[in-house]
Amino acid sequence: MPHLIGEYPCKVDAKGRVRLPNGLLKGLGPVKGESVEFVINRGLEKCLVLYPIESWELISDKVASLNGFNKEHRAFQRYFFQGAFTLALDAMERINIPKSLMEWAGIQSEVVLIGTMDRIEIWAKEAYDSNGTPENIADLADSIFGDAAMDKP
Repeated sequence: MPHLIGEYPCKVDAKGRVRLPNGLLKGLGPVKGESVEFVINRGLEKCLVLYPIESWELISDKVASLNGFNKEHRAFQRYFFQGAFTLALDAMERINIPKSLMEWAGIQSEVVLIGTMDRIEIWAKEAYDSNGTPENIADLADSIFGDAAMDKP
């Protein structure tokens, strides 16, 4: 599984291509000389999400297993899959972001790539800058982890 971490400001060229930074490429494991595939899709916030293919398979299996007879499940499945595109790294270690997704996320020429362990969030720089750190990050941590002791390595 990938181990994607870090925050990387990047430029998008006129054709919608962005080079993946070395820090993210290293998190993917060995990629030289191999065809590295991804799926890109709309995120749950106003960003795009780039999934290495093995991460996509795990999450898409979960979404596909939802009950197709349940209206909310169908709506989520439809939203989740409708904007998905398969991509591959080119010889210069770039991905080509589909125009429809760039427009949806408000991406123009600058983005911030965020490694979130098994996927990469792609934010328009302006949206990322205005999103900032939640003021209640300590409250979120308390709500999520509570009094549970963190496992030590």
